[in-house]
Amino acid sequence: MAEKVALVVGAGDATGGAVAKRFARAGFTACLVRRNGDKLQPIVEEIVASGGKAHAFGVDARREEQMVDLFERIERDIGPIEVCVHNVGGNVRFSILDEALTGKKFFKIWEMACFSGFLSGREAARRMVPRGRGTILFTGATASLRGAEGYCGFAAGKAGLRMVAQSLARELGPKNIHVGHVIIDGAIDTAFQQERNPDRYALKDQDGILNPDHIAESYWHLHTQPRDAWTFELDLRPWMERW
Repeated sequence: MAEKVALVVGAGDATGGAVAKRFARAGFTACLVRRNGDKLQPIVEEIVASGGKAHAFGVDARREEQMVDLFERIERDIGPIEVCVHNVGGNVRFSILDEALTGKKFFKIWEMACFSGFLSGREAARRMVPRGRGTILFTGATASLRGAEGYCGFAAGKAGLRMVAQSLARELGPKNIHVGHVIIDGAIDTAFQQERNPDRYALKDQDGILNPDHIAESYWHLHTQPRDAWTFELDLRPWMERW
């Protein structure tokens, strides 16, 4: 019997990795994707050591031919993709006056945040719709709703991704495909946060930053919702986060 697959595009050390581990615990074969596939090995080993199944793929999610090949390989060699999670970031800050913010750089940020999501959603939908089932989830950010100073590229990408998700939800919902968009509004417990924002990271002891495992539980909840009460958009933030 073919394995049921949870594909996580953008499986880093925080949210993406936690989501992959959560679905693996539920019996899914986790397929983890990032540009440098070697960096996924610790997560794969952790899943396998816990009795789960996992595979790592080094893929640039902005490249159409690589994404098409990724979905084809998984469906052919591993099993049907039941869940597709797009978790690619692009959180890059540049002043609009900074000469380093070239058109090429803006476009790259948009590619990461939005275009890769379109590719993930399209390829997942083309395989899920004939089977009449599936879940497609997109990770958003505060920038999905408003642009902050210095984040015009990131805001354009994440706001665009939200529109892609809405369009897919309206088209695919009647076909029994659950599409959801999760807005992560706040700092996440990562080594990057600990190093770059120690004052913010210190709020961890007060539940002031997001725990990746708790985020992953929300993704699992979305997947298991009955279809008479599907959620499209869910926003997650620490209790002390301003919004």
